[in-house]
Amino acid sequence: MELRQIRYFLAVAEESNFTRAAHRLGISQPPLSLQIKALEEELGAQLFHRIPQGAELTIAGKILRDRIAAIPDLIAAAVRDTQRAAKGETGSLRVGFTGSSAFNHRVPNTIRAFRRKFPEVELSLSENNSQGLVTALRAGTLDAAFIRPTAIDRTGLRIYPLEEEPLIVALPSSRAPPSDPVRLIDLAQDPLIVTPRSLGPTLFDETVALCRRCGFEPIMGQSAPQVASVLALVAAEIGFALVPGTMRETALLGVNYYALEETATVTLALAIRSEEHAPAVLAFTAESRFPEPG
Repeated sequence: MELRQIRYFLAVAEESNFTRAAHRLGISQPPLSLQIKALEEELGAQLFHRIPQGAELTIAGKILRDRIAAIPDLIAAAVRDTQRAAKGETGSLRVGFTGSSAFNHRVPNTIRAFRRKFPEVELSLSENNSQGLVTALRAGTLDAAFIRPTAIDRTGLRIYPLEEEPLIVALPSSRAPPSDPVRLIDLAQDPLIVTPRSLGPTLFDETVALCRRCGFEPIMGQSAPQVASVLALVAAEIGFALVPGTMRETALLGVNYYALEETATVTLALAIRSEEHAPAVLAFTAESRFPEPG
């Protein structure tokens, strides 16, 4: 039994007339009659009584109609859902981000734009440091991650650089800046608060390297696992920190931000697995590179 025969049979059953059914299907009546006859021969059952007014279902025809009436709609739904899945419009997507990247406009803009375009994709979000996010990607528990990629092992990953963010100085509100913009050498005697290298190698390496380029070895103060806790320690007057420029959006009582006289940047990137082909992941990747504004 072919799908075409099912459609023809149901049209005749609904119209109770071969001529009207043929018109509805956009074909002439003889091919329609031939297809119904072939279906009856295949099933070994008469499906219609031919009557002067048209055609009426036999008992066998009524049973067939009841059993297959939903098939065309089911197939249409299956085709539609298959096409949507191929475009990344359904399914699930697990996205990670670092604490500092969440304040970069690309991250919320990408997530917001993707959800608007693909509302039926189940989106889950999680925060971690770049190394933890990369580990989750390789383990298959994340599909995409916004990371700081400079010190990351790129094996098995595709990395898409998105933006270069300048480093800025975070100082306790009680600490007057030595200048504005700040010369980093003027902070050589202040403890530096930074995430441990094991958790945030990119920012750690960039910060220490910048201090050394400015002619001093930083005094390593209290470490903190995330940028939010780094800023909390700055507010507590434990020391100063160098953070991505987008952290200016964080209005934390007790912390002021200043531009650096020296030029230094950190990269924001999106990482996915090298072998990734899931449509939803690829659609999210494309959105991250050209996010719509809020």
